Amino acid sequence: MILRGATIIDGTGAPPWGPVDIVIENDRITALVNVGTPHKAIDPKRRPGPGDHEIDCHGKFVTPGFVDAHAHIGTPYHAMSGIVPPADYIYKLWLAHGVTTVREMGAMGGLGWTMEQRELSAANKIAAPRMIVHSVFPAVNDRVKTIHTPEQGREWVRKLAARGADGIKFFGAPPAIMEAALDEAAKQGLRSGCHHAQMAVTRVNALKSARWGLTSSEHYYGLPEALFEDRVVQSFPTDYNYSDEYYRFAVAGQTFMQAAQPGSAKWRQVMDEFLEIGHTFVPTFNIYDANRDVMRARRADWHDEYTWKAVWRYFQPQRGGHGAYWYRWSTTNEIEWKQNYRLWMQFINEYKNLGGRVCAGSDSGFIYQIYGFGFVRELELLQEAGFHPIEVLRAATSHSAALLGIDEDTGSIDVQKRADLLIHDQNPLTDFKLLFGTGAMRLNDDTAKVEWKRCLQTTIKSGVVYDTAELLADVRAMVRDSWADDPDGERPPTGGAPAGSPCDTGEDAS
Repeated sequence: MILRGATIIDGTGAPPWGPVDIVIENDRITALVNVGTPHKAIDPKRRPGPGDHEIDCHGKFVTPGFVDAHAHIGTPYHAMSGIVPPADYIYKLWLAHGVTTVREMGAMGGLGWTMEQRELSAANKIAAPRMIVHSVFPAVNDRVKTIHTPEQGREWVRKLAARGADGIKFFGAPPAIMEAALDEAAKQGLRSGCHHAQMAVTRVNALKSARWGLTSSEHYYGLPEALFEDRVVQSFPTDYNYSDEYYRFAVAGQTFMQAAQPGSAKWRQVMDEFLEIGHTFVPTFNIYDANRDVMRARRADWHDEYTWKAVWRYFQPQRGGHGAYWYRWSTTNEIEWKQNYRLWMQFINEYKNLGGRVCAGSDSGFIYQIYGFGFVRELELLQEAGFHPIEVLRAATSHSAALLGIDEDTGSIDVQKRADLLIHDQNPLTDFKLLFGTGAMRLNDDTAKVEWKRCLQTTIKSGVVYDTAELLADVRAMVRDSWADDPDGERPPTGGAPAGSPCDTGEDAS
């Protein structure tokens, strides 16, 4: 297969270049041939010979497939609100948004099943991204706790490695247990990520676990606690109860305001130590985005056509769920979270500017974020944090691949790497909104009508070509079917691109 005349954005931080003919044999890139100069006719003699299948990419842009560094193939939590979506729904949303690899953080569908899905995807027996599977370390009180000693932790890690998992997802643990588990993980060649939950973060914050060899810190948890300089414990209200998620997330929005401020000696000292260790941050900005403006998140353009019924109902205010704490969310909460983001984003952007690795992860399936769409929103928020669009793309491709330990195989456009590629009708660096499955709202001045422009037309995963319009149409049909037994149920607000618009058919709206 040959992609003819593409402009390449390779994912390494290099600027676009082209036109290039990209030669693919089976699942590998075998040649990148510079065939000319922009705005000049291409000399056919410079081009590779005919391929068995060719895609015209003249005037188009090719990027690496995206690597979602924090993802879930659904969650049992959704069963609280009805029939959970099939994995195929999630896979198609990922592929339709260019995600060709995911780091599955938790294997909540069961480790055996998740690894089976990993093998099926690797063999291209299912239409799904490549999967790097991390299993949850069961050693915190508010979740399953079966590990009570350091040696039990080591034994669990050895058994996990023997089963063939790729890594460990921590929510924290008693210090001696977590240190032992991380030491054993290094011996077994397992990578790790940690959501430093409030129930464990006072004893083990992000910096302490990084010193012990943790590969990456997930979300924001543990970072502000590492920056505390006039306290050790966050200033919790006296009536705080972690099991009430309103309190959990409302008070979490105050953590950076209680920490060392930008430019302070403590801020610099913590930054420098993370850099020296070589730690990675996966901020997942998008998953808390609703905390800044819940009305906006609830009425996002895609919910009516792309959000599965049980997932939509799960998002609604309810006690006992996870990420459904809207039963008393206030203007004050949103203002505090906006300030929290300013400080959080400043640290992450400075870390990147000083050479630290930051990766793009979505954590979709919670808090009004759905698969694929949440990943694109993460790209937008990395740009909001101060990343140049090329740096955003690097975070979503080569840097995330390096975090997963697969950067020799994928994550950038290089000869001998896997053919994980995205073909865009327009330059995605100009506006990440063009990556949303709904497209971006635009006014056609010639017709005075609103159109929805979408740039990602083709996803190639391991040499297999997927039409994103077909994937999106399949998802819309699944979502309609999920509501078929409840035609009068409360549905998401109507919005987004109307059925049959150019973003649905893949036709050019211009």
